[in-house]
Amino acid sequence: MDLRDVFAINLRRLRNAHGISQDDLAYDAGISRGYLSQLETGQFYVSIKVIGKLADALQADPSEFLKLPPKRPNRSR
Repeated sequence: MDLRDVFAINLRRLRNAHGISQDDLAYDAGISRGYLSQLETGQFYVSIKVIGKLADALQADPSEFLKLPPKRPNRSR
């Protein structure tokens, strides 16, 4: 899995867990809503600076954005 995808999944998860809209998160982090949307869809790589802004806005540890999702068990028959 590409790190952009990992970041995108975690960004959406964290934003939704806080019940915050893209507009509000973008405002709180000082970035545009369009850029935030593109980050959530994995279209762009994110900078360390923006990770810090998003982490502050979501009151999350920056490492949360790069945690790999749990692996799904193989369902062999």
